[in-house]
Amino acid sequence: MKKITGYLRSFIAGTDARVFILTALLLALGVFANYHYAVNRRIGSLPEGLQYLSWYLIFLAAYSLPCALYALFGRHSFFHGPRFVLLWLLGPALFSWKMVADVDVNLPLPPDQQLFWNQVIYWPFKLVVITAVLWGVWRLTREDQYFYGFDTRNFSARPYLLMLLIMVPLIALASTQPDFLRMYPKLKNLGFLDGHANKNLYRLIYELSYGSDFFSIELFFRGFLVLAFARWLGRDAILPMACFYCTIHFGKPLGECISSFFGGTILGIVTYHTRTIWGGLMVHLGIAWLMELGGYIGHGWL
Repeated sequence: MKKITGYLRSFIAGTDARVFILTALLLALGVFANYHYAVNRRIGSLPEGLQYLSWYLIFLAAYSLPCALYALFGRHSFFHGPRFVLLWLLGPALFSWKMVADVDVNLPLPPDQQLFWNQVIYWPFKLVVITAVLWGVWRLTREDQYFYGFDTRNFSARPYLLMLLIMVPLIALASTQPDFLRMYPKLKNLGFLDGHANKNLYRLIYELSYGSDFFSIELFFRGFLVLAFARWLGRDAILPMACFYCTIHFGKPLGECISSFFGGTILGIVTYHTRTIWGGLMVHLGIAWLMELGGYIGHGWL
């Protein structure tokens, strides 16, 4: 844990306070606009092509905001050559696809089973696509490092277990709030499971599938957006990633959206120093399943 606190102190000492404060203020305006005007719901009502374009512009703006401020204050150039520009444009494009793409596989099953298995396929399918694209990018750009955070040499589980322990009372408190219970557990949208003989088995399969989504998120945000861009931005790659990460939480409970910026920053700092995503995955996945458990308990399902 001392190492992690040291990483945080190093980040604070090395970060331009003007960039961080302005980024936080402008991002706060974006969060306010989203929740006040229900931007994410309005986007969801658009045709698929316009949904994709809308998310792309939001993600590109969120990532570019700190980069523009760094350029304004003379810390970095905004553009760092064609390879940087290519990856800068690719990141929002790839995650916008993840936000909009649907999975609809026709299986010879009853309608309720069809719905369930399409939900189960949804997250692993997107994980496979994102991993394949990023693997291709890594190979083509000849990165002189392990595939975006797959290095295990600096991974130790203990500090991340302590982080999860700290989160338990916060999640327990959140589990009493109506906006949290409207969102969690995710499985509540599959009401047909309530009367099914294998209900608990289906719950387990669904939760494992849901967990796979956090692998793709850690690989993309902490692996790709931090480690791939660190060659040009160094530790300053962390703040653009955290802004982008916050915007994917539009539509989640407000507290979760706000905390995602700070949580994403912390995980990005750790990944930058350790060059591994495994600790962040452990924390993120642990929090996700704790939130599911909190939703189960809050609804009295256990």
